[in-house]
Amino acid sequence: MSDLLRPESTHDLAGSAPTLLEVLREAPPLTHCITNAVVTGFTANVLLALGAAPAMVDIVDEAGMFAGVASGVLINLGTPTPEQRAASLEAVAGAAANGTPWVLDPVAIGALPVRTALAHRLAQHRPTAIRGNASEILALAGLSTGGRGVDATDTTDSAADAAATLARTTGAVVAVSGPIDLITDGVRMLRLANGHELLTRVTGGGCALGAVMAAFLGAAEATDHDALTAVASASLVYTIAAERAAATSAGPGSFAVALLDALAAVGPDDIRADARVEGGVR
Repeated sequence: MSDLLRPESTHDLAGSAPTLLEVLREAPPLTHCITNAVVTGFTANVLLALGAAPAMVDIVDEAGMFAGVASGVLINLGTPTPEQRAASLEAVAGAAANGTPWVLDPVAIGALPVRTALAHRLAQHRPTAIRGNASEILALAGLSTGGRGVDATDTTDSAADAAATLARTTGAVVAVSGPIDLITDGVRMLRLANGHELLTRVTGGGCALGAVMAAFLGAAEATDHDALTAVASASLVYTIAAERAAATSAGPGSFAVALLDALAAVGPDDIRADARVEGGVR
């Protein structure tokens, strides 16, 4: 594990995230999502609530073209039908040709052969970011056979070294979601302690975060913020909104609705007040 920096050297995410959120809302990034059938509507609503512009274009002969004009792209492997598999590869090529940042979410890889092979193939195309739970990140790094379906069976800290190695080999910022989120570019590592357990009780709680990361990466293109800052800012805004939603919710059903309201309402002052971030170097 990495040693923590002294507080005065900690990455200023609480300062950068509010700026990126304001940029996103002033010029909503067109966020192209090839995502799974279970979460499409929820993901689109999360992006709309936040202030981004969602587009769910997963048709072959359209996906690549659209990735070239989008601000950011999400490739989520939750339900990788043959059409989506081909569209994903097409979208990645379109993103690469046009410099569009893109996020790979290797959902439930490890024991399931089709999505695992596709995840490894896509990772070779140098995603801007990779987001997954600890078991998915370990599996993509070749160190595990994955978790229990979409559920992690490994701890976030156990995936820290794998995440850093994966970041260095792919060039991606790697985000490991869990009770403590780890985000690394292979040199720097941030730990974010915001969030709430109810995110794991709503279908799409994690998948939507990948889309939010794609939106923040798109917004960052108009600023001098790097990919690590954009990905970490997305996670911070999303998890702070989750905490605020949980405070007014009776359970998973009301939480899902409250999360949309909280994403629409969360502002720069909320982020500065609530952020719990630690910065480190490896």
